[in-house]
Amino acid sequence: MKRPRPKTVKRPTTLAEAWALRWPERHLLLLCGLAIALGFMMVLGSGYAGGRAFNPVDLLPLGMYGGCLIAMHLVLVTARFHGDQILLSTLAFLAGFGLLAQYRMGTLDPSNLTAPGLYLLPAGIVLMLTICVGLMRGRYARLSSGLWLWGAVSLALLAILLVFGQRYRGAFYGAGLITPTELLKVTVVLFLASFIDRYAKALANWDKGFFLRALLPLIAFWVVLSGLLLLQRDLGMFFILGMTLLAMLFVGTQRRRYLVLGTLAATAVGYLVLGFFAHGQRRIQAWLSPFEDPTGTSWQILQGLSGMYSGGLWGAGFGEGNPEYTPIAQSDFIYSVIGEELGFVGCTLLVVFFLIFFARGLGVADQTRSLFGRLVCVGLICVLATQTFLNLGGVTKLIPLTGITLPFISHGGSSLITGFISLGLILAISEGPASGQSKRQSTPLSTRSISLAPQNKRANRGTRLGRGASAR
Repeated sequence: MKRPRPKTVKRPTTLAEAWALRWPERHLLLLCGLAIALGFMMVLGSGYAGGRAFNPVDLLPLGMYGGCLIAMHLVLVTARFHGDQILLSTLAFLAGFGLLAQYRMGTLDPSNLTAPGLYLLPAGIVLMLTICVGLMRGRYARLSSGLWLWGAVSLALLAILLVFGQRYRGAFYGAGLITPTELLKVTVVLFLASFIDRYAKALANWDKGFFLRALLPLIAFWVVLSGLLLLQRDLGMFFILGMTLLAMLFVGTQRRRYLVLGTLAATAVGYLVLGFFAHGQRRIQAWLSPFEDPTGTSWQILQGLSGMYSGGLWGAGFGEGNPEYTPIAQSDFIYSVIGEELGFVGCTLLVVFFLIFFARGLGVADQTRSLFGRLVCVGLICVLATQTFLNLGGVTKLIPLTGITLPFISHGGSSLITGFISLGLILAISEGPASGQSKRQSTPLSTRSISLAPQNKRANRGTRLGRGASAR
């Protein structure tokens, strides 16, 4: 049974209408601010109990966070934005939680006003709002015209880093240990969305073999991209972008064969790649048998698991744990610190917020009329969801460690900024087309040929091909 499309919300024409329309967002942002403020009070109270003197500058991160929430809401009201409100509020909680976690870990020092980490959150929100307001009213569709530009930028980022970057702990970094390859999570998604949108009909036409001719440019690009990533030993990014490619091909063509054949090919390539990288083999060995080298390659994962186990159900309390015993706890293993200090309940709450964030993002894709916008949403959410899974899975020993950070939570400016760029694009797409723009009709993802009900194959094939052509 097809579920009905939700009613379109009337676009506000005055500030009063915009203010009234976004009242749920105000309430949710207020709750986020109160929750993060409570966390800051817990951390500050723990420090003062340990003999630390009160310093008014300690409240600076909390004040900056509150100011960011107010400014973000006022900008969207002034712009008469009527996109998704829950997605934005969920991000506000995750970003605030990340700010609180970094303050707790000592990587955010409010007494050093020149430290760039102190201004990452405001800079990310400014960038997100600029992208959202600049590309709303359907203006995001203009990004599809830069098909090969996005591809060239992606390859150039990798080539420049390979030549001029510096190797640190097995990976390549730019000046100041920044990771410019984080931008690949956006540029590659825009390239794939533009390509699949332009050649959707040919890519879906498996019966006459036309899809092979359409796939050749994409295969050539992907071989070069993968080669550059493997030369830099960036297996985590390689895996993230590979999963994103399969998801976007499936959504853009509605052909399950891309998922099946792509998964088989990815498994074979992954097996071959691991045979050439010694550090990848060591991580798998540490995952399978952590107690064979407990003070060497398995030290980090064992310390992280010990900290999470000691947290129990409710945790020791914010500021009461011992994250200094876990290597790189502020980045890769921030989730283990959360488990130690907030327990199983805190970990579960964080996962729930991530799930809400991903569900709302896919909901935006489901209700987007243009194929390009739908692909961009699916691609960006797939990147963030895969990144989250790799981090949480590695910390909890579900999968081998990859060195991937937790979005919006872990220490890392490049990852945080890229996450805000991604959300700016998704919010712009959630706002819908301009009022005078022609509305392309398409069926939501949940009501298309994914249905298990039997369908007429010939009619279904025509629907798929027609949708790809009309979306361009």
